[in-house]
Amino acid sequence: MTTVLVTGATGFVGRRLVPELVDQGHTVRAMTRHPDTYDGPGEAVGADVGDPDSLDRALAGADVAVYLVHSLDDQDFERKDAEAARAFGRAAAGAGVRQIIYLGGLGADGDDLSAHLRSRREVESLLGEDGVPVTVLRAAIVVGAGGISWEMTRQLVKNLPAMVVPKWAATRTQPVAISDVVRYLSGVVDHDEAIGKVFEIGGADRLSYIEMLQQASQVMNGRTLRVFQVPVLTPKLSSYWISFVTNVDVTTGRNLIDSMGTEVIVTDDSILRVVPGEPLSYREAVEVAIEESKASAAEEQG
Repeated sequence: MTTVLVTGATGFVGRRLVPELVDQGHTVRAMTRHPDTYDGPGEAVGADVGDPDSLDRALAGADVAVYLVHSLDDQDFERKDAEAARAFGRAAAGAGVRQIIYLGGLGADGDDLSAHLRSRREVESLLGEDGVPVTVLRAAIVVGAGGISWEMTRQLVKNLPAMVVPKWAATRTQPVAISDVVRYLSGVVDHDEAIGKVFEIGGADRLSYIEMLQQASQVMNGRTLRVFQVPVLTPKLSSYWISFVTNVDVTTGRNLIDSMGTEVIVTDDSILRVVPGEPLSYREAVEVAIEESKASAAEEQG
């Protein structure tokens, strides 16, 4: 039986991954900064990647550690994420962890990577700096209720009858359903063919951001959103506009938007040999996300 530590256990991905791992028979430690209020499955463990001294106890006895944390809402996120990854990798090595699994960002390596994607690449290397093999799953936009990228899309489509977008909105990406992300993450746990490997994961469709907005509008509103492209709309102005129309803060919005000018599509499908199965289409992922949002809203009201 494998003991798995999941960081960010109460976050967008973590709160879905923990029960899946428990169902698969793993012993799961749910790492959170607030263990006293944790009400999910697994064993709650109090620790913070920003506090290196708290990590040794959390990682003690763990065979596999899943790293799902980032600081996108902080203007100094590159430094903070680097320090946290370095400390976590060191503590994991000291605890004898045999695999770290990291959910990173999809995109070809190169000098033109955004600060967000560049930071994700740095975290990949820093997690393994002290010798623990790292399995990396690189994803583009993850579609699911509560995810920042999806909430931004949902609220834009909900609040606007038409939209003016910059030229980067025509860039292609490969969105992936949160259910598929969880399936891939759980599938590589303690898997010999995944140790120390980098995999690209994505959904069934390659779409521009404009096409994503329009498909989401068709599912949500039964109509195609009117979209008008303009040649100039800087990331800074776009982030202020998004924060005005949605509840996504300016810093997070800016960090996400900076990455949207880079095409992020799957070029290597080797993950399918390790974790077989066809991923959902974008429309299917949107339909599931909407139903999840409705169920969550009903639960809060009830």
